[in-house]
Amino acid sequence: MTAVNLGLPLRATAPRASGAGAPPETSGRPDHPGLIDRFGRVARDLRVSVTEKCSLRCTYCMPAEGLPAIPREDLLSAPEIARLVGIGVRDLGVREVRFTGGEPLMRADLAEIIGLSAAAAPGIDLSITTNGIGLEHRIHSLVDAGLTRVNVSLDTVDREHFARLTRRDRLPAVMAGIRAAHEAGMTPLKLNAVMMRDTLSDAPDLLAWALENGCRLRFIEQMPLDAERSWLRENMVPADELLAVLSERFVLVEAGRDDPHAPAEEWRVEGWTVDGVPATVGIIASVTRSFCAACDRTRITAEGTVRSCLFGDDETDLRGLLRGGAGDAEIARWWRAAMWGKQSGHGMDAAGFAPPVRSMGAIGG
Repeated sequence: MTAVNLGLPLRATAPRASGAGAPPETSGRPDHPGLIDRFGRVARDLRVSVTEKCSLRCTYCMPAEGLPAIPREDLLSAPEIARLVGIGVRDLGVREVRFTGGEPLMRADLAEIIGLSAAAAPGIDLSITTNGIGLEHRIHSLVDAGLTRVNVSLDTVDREHFARLTRRDRLPAVMAGIRAAHEAGMTPLKLNAVMMRDTLSDAPDLLAWALENGCRLRFIEQMPLDAERSWLRENMVPADELLAVLSERFVLVEAGRDDPHAPAEEWRVEGWTVDGVPATVGIIASVTRSFCAACDRTRITAEGTVRSCLFGDDETDLRGLLRGGAGDAEIARWWRAAMWGKQSGHGMDAAGFAPPVRSMGAIGG
């Protein structure tokens, strides 16, 4: 087994027999059971991508034609995903798991993935990040399988702007999915909105819609993770500019972070409540207010590689271990080694910064 460097979805390195090779360098690593790195951070939040496919083509994420397809045999199966979830929770200190993509609802066996993962890690928080399309038809099977939370990506409630941004006229389907999740008891439901120059004027309406419909909205600064490599820092909407636009309509009071590892800074929206508590709006300012020093995430790509940092191209193949007969302890050892080498931060302020080879859709959100 070796660390591999993958760009867009590719065929991963061939599976090797258990015990072949050695994990990445871990000199100086303390005897710690969890996913600690050289800077003392411990990863407890696991993101598992289950597919590169998506029903939308958001300009900040995917090319118009979609990403190259990953051969079915290269995707982790439902039992393989559940086994990694079990190892992460039982042996490595993972405390919550989120399934992402692409669009996780594009996996026909998503309920099986959730059900097997719930069995492998009883009591763990299992969530999905979805665009909501088709959720109305599947939410009950997912909840029955063990789903505990839903995050929906929604950047605007203007149908024309939505169609232009996502290259699909599917806003009514997203709204139907949100209603279905509410009716199934998935509250508080969180909405994620990427801040884009073209939809900045829509931000107050989106916040008003979220408040009126009992959703908790978080805006996210656009990061250089688009497949078409068109991101420019001078074109992105920084957190301060968004706050100024929102403040023209709402009174916002800074509330900070409940959890120091949470990526979103919160502002209380005066005069509003959601589910009986004061309403807030969050901003994830990944670019202008980096929170890398408190990062607690570990990622598994759809092909079964560990990616310790969203912006680091180094990936370590666990699928080969899974299919090569490795025991749980060996897989955990490789996973720990991969995380030990995590970089200190995304490096966007460095003169020689280069975005990762993979786009967000290929990595997993």
